[in-house]
Amino acid sequence: MVALTKAYRETVLERIRNDEGYARAVFAEACCAILEGEPHIGLEMLRDLIHATITFKRLAELTGLGEKSLHRMLGKNGNPTLNSLSVILSVIEKQLQIHPAVTA
Repeated sequence: MVALTKAYRETVLERIRNDEGYARAVFAEACCAILEGEPHIGLEMLRDLIHATITFKRLAELTGLGEKSLHRMLGKNGNPTLNSLSVILSVIEKQLQIHPAVTA
């Protein structure tokens, strides 16, 4: 007998699409991971968020950055500049209607 399971990534993407609170939590965790010195984890979370919501094509249109460049920046070995990352985060915030607050 074979167990019927969904791929983990597809489950996450579906939840992001269908649960606004979860999408916001993923965004917050991605930002925290980047700020806490784990950019590879934060960028992976941002990739999932983009795939499930705005899409890379739309993100490219809204940021003025090339779609292939965005894929490279947010890829496993991505190294976006601070300027590029701030533009990307700003667009995601607007699209998801997120209003982050920073506390220390």
